[in-house]
Amino acid sequence: MSKKEQLYALIRARPMISQQELADCLSLSRSAVAGHIAGLIREGRLLGRAYQFPEAARVLCIGGANTDRKLRTASPLQMGTSNPASMSESFGGVARNIAENLARTGVAVSLLTAVGTDSAGQGLMQHAGACGIDTSLSRICRDMSSGTYTALLDAQGEMTLALAVMDIYEQLDVSYLSAQVPVSGYPLLVADMNLPAASLAWLMQRCSKGLQKLVIVAVSAPKMARLPERLDGTALMILNRDELLAATGTTSHAGTDWQALARSLLQRGAEKVLVTAGEHGVWGVEATQSWHLPALPVQVRDVTGAGDAFSAGVLAGLMRAPDDLQAAARQGLKLAALTLQSEQTVAGDLHPAIFE
Repeated sequence: MSKKEQLYALIRARPMISQQELADCLSLSRSAVAGHIAGLIREGRLLGRAYQFPEAARVLCIGGANTDRKLRTASPLQMGTSNPASMSESFGGVARNIAENLARTGVAVSLLTAVGTDSAGQGLMQHAGACGIDTSLSRICRDMSSGTYTALLDAQGEMTLALAVMDIYEQLDVSYLSAQVPVSGYPLLVADMNLPAASLAWLMQRCSKGLQKLVIVAVSAPKMARLPERLDGTALMILNRDELLAATGTTSHAGTDWQALARSLLQRGAEKVLVTAGEHGVWGVEATQSWHLPALPVQVRDVTGAGDAFSAGVLAGLMRAPDDLQAAARQGLKLAALTLQSEQTVAGDLHPAIFE
């Protein structure tokens, strides 16, 4: 991220920050800071000397924000014995990852999640603020551990196994969401399936009134059991092939018609569906058409976060052109490709002009 974008993120997190503090944080001179601020004002991204931001429609991401730990074996995995490995730790969670991707690509975004008062939760909130993500709607839960996700990757970077501790998200219940989710200012709500089943159903019912659009992003095949039978109020579902099989109660075979399976979700009330298939690209199913887009060829370094990056790219596209799902999916594939080439859960070189 450039110094100007880092400066912008700091101002979004702390609108009253002084130029000297900005200079100290970024190892810049006061004159360089002033120059960047003047540039942001010319671009319309800041309004005047009080660091006021132009009003913009925001995306609200609702769901998981975890500490992610990735263990990667140095050689082919051998079960039942010790394997030499390396470890890295970062911030993750589907909703949080989507929110960070959006913030780094210039989309105004808020995150509604649940964290504990432990150091992990404090770190998650501080990092989100530094990225320009508004966390004012999130729930802070005393005497609870923040969410954790541990992924075991093979020597090629492919996931072998993942373990998730997510009990805290049961605190994002209907009572809390009904009190916190705004009616105005957020035309697009994004919910991951870390949420309780009742909360997902409540969001669908709320959005069936047409005041806001709801995007459901799957998390894993086991959590598809939380999906209500009726999906009315769901503008878009984003899920992979395993999650689609779980949602429809089917098993795959050589001739599986993925578009037909996705269309069964439309029959249950969803308006549109995107099915991701890794290197095989993505299938899109809408009321009047179905289509397939190939994945961009890349050298994979790490698959972690690529699906969340795809979802964020789609959402960024829909904020610009709400009716062009295929163009949005192309943006998603581009963001996923950049993430696959990075060892980070959210690629570090994202910026607002990435889609231009």
